[in-house]
Amino acid sequence: MKHDFTIRQSPLDGVEAFLAVAKHRNFRRAAAELAVTPSAMSQAVRTLEERVGAALFARTTRSVGLTEAGERFLSRAKPAFEELVAASEAARDLGQRPAGLLRLAVPRSVVPLILEPVIAAFCRAYPEIEVEIAASEEMVDLAAGGFDAGIRLGQLIAPDMIAVRLTQPFPFMVVGSPDYLHGRKRPQRIDDLRQHACLRLRRANGSIAHWPFVDGNKSVEAVVSGPLIAHDYSTLVGAAIQGVGLAQVPGPLARAPIADGRLQALLTPFAVTGPGVFLYYPGKRQVLPKLRAFIEHVRYRGADAPRGAMSTRGSRKADRVKSR
Repeated sequence: MKHDFTIRQSPLDGVEAFLAVAKHRNFRRAAAELAVTPSAMSQAVRTLEERVGAALFARTTRSVGLTEAGERFLSRAKPAFEELVAASEAARDLGQRPAGLLRLAVPRSVVPLILEPVIAAFCRAYPEIEVEIAASEEMVDLAAGGFDAGIRLGQLIAPDMIAVRLTQPFPFMVVGSPDYLHGRKRPQRIDDLRQHACLRLRRANGSIAHWPFVDGNKSVEAVVSGPLIAHDYSTLVGAAIQGVGLAQVPGPLARAPIADGRLQALLTPFAVTGPGVFLYYPGKRQVLPKLRAFIEHVRYRGADAPRGAMSTRGSRKADRVKSR
């Protein structure tokens, strides 16, 4: 099949010229308004008439008037063209100032860690931006889902994404409640987990995550078992607090329950450090002001955050890394 590599003429070609002539009833004044020559204006209108299949203007040497076909065309084309101009201005407006709907794909467990401390302040700072948070553990296609950006653990972000650091690297901690540990021998080594009920995470791809550790200079993945499998870390933290078993979770999620005594940290010499949490978006996509405003707001709010909490210390160039 032979392809035509030329763009077909659009039904809109010549409409702006037609409307200008209809407004002024004069080709020269219409040409001056659009900053083109009278001959170019005449040719545009003539081409439009040929495509429509009817004369739109009645021309004499001294006047220009609309034919009946021209009147009908004007009555429909003028409001439609004005709506197109308004649509273009509305889209241009979103490209020039922070406004519109900002859609973020976020794991449930990250919502309290990242968004709750900043979202209220962001909404107050940018009242023309509406923030929509789609909380799900699924790895979504940002473009197909209509999202401006996503937030994920760094190790889960595709390498072709632009990533902006939201937290410092933090440890993955094994935790258990005092009730669970009462009467049980606390694990001292990784192999001791075989004697414990371990709460596990099912990843978005369907696999059950092993528990990663470091033993000296060696990386270790422990295959554990237990009574509960969850799809998000927040559920694991809650189950550990209730004494269902031990859980391995991001350090920031365990900080508060450890501080108030609901959980205790275990196997800390073997804790592996993850890269942290990142906001990410397609590298080839233009960053609209609404997303840029969110990035800058998070960076500013995190400037004095403690290690492991939300923080974006470091140069802007360094933050825009490709996570692997």
